[in-house]
Amino acid sequence: MDVLYGGIEAGGTKFVCAVGSGPDDLRAEVRFRTTTPVETINRAIAFFQQEQRRQILAAIGIASFGPVDPDPTSPTFGYITSTPKPGWAQSDFAGTVKGALAVPVSLDTDVNAAALGEHRWGAARGVDSFIYLTIGTGIGGGGMINGELMHGLIHPEMGHIRVPHDWQADPYPGHCPFHGDCLEGLASGPALEKRWGQPPETLPSDHAAWNLEAHYLALAIANIICTLSPRRIVIGGGVMEQLKLLPLVRRKVRELLNSYVQAPEILQKIDDYIVPPGLGRRAGILGAIALAHRVAG
Repeated sequence: MDVLYGGIEAGGTKFVCAVGSGPDDLRAEVRFRTTTPVETINRAIAFFQQEQRRQILAAIGIASFGPVDPDPTSPTFGYITSTPKPGWAQSDFAGTVKGALAVPVSLDTDVNAAALGEHRWGAARGVDSFIYLTIGTGIGGGGMINGELMHGLIHPEMGHIRVPHDWQADPYPGHCPFHGDCLEGLASGPALEKRWGQPPETLPSDHAAWNLEAHYLALAIANIICTLSPRRIVIGGGVMEQLKLLPLVRRKVRELLNSYVQAPEILQKIDDYIVPPGLGRRAGILGAIALAHRVAG
């Protein structure tokens, strides 16, 4: 029997489960809607139990929406903690999967996992300190410092940093249930839809929404550059599929920094510094597979 790895990309809207070893070797995959913790996690477990009859699974990696407890020494390791997702707060995600499948399990945030996948196979290969941002249903950020995933008190929550909000230019109050007008509250997909009255994917490329969106994202990225000094920024997620947006963000970041950060990557090569994911929409599930590689040793 082949020895493979399992991955769970756990999103607030949908789950993706897959078995394989990397981008060129995904043997099985399933997608389903995120409902209650019991129903959704058990559906993932059933998928892997079926796969275990065909091949050996060395480990399972979980790339989860959060906040989560990623500390293996903590009594609540692998729990989804204070999430606004109804019914999911204080769910023992990793422990339930490990108990059912009897294999090593690694859990991290969806963005940290995607960063690991990009480092192993994608746009951050060969870069030891970088940031991965996703702009979609929520906004999250993770990455690596000196080759290690970013953890501390818990894990980065870059989507909830505060950015300047000009209430006259943008009277929308924000939709974050915790903070109102944090970055996620102002610039996520649901914020765009509620502010403009239609889904962001239906907004034309010349709509005023994109200039405002680029402004908020550039403010956040400029703060991240000044705070963490990453060697690259990878930025993905469904909102970034608007082709006009990434070039706008790059231009506004350079304007905000105003030549203060004297690095050629920003002054001359910003197109190679702020980049889309090399793994595209598969960054999350491949990041989960990369977590499984790590915990299996």
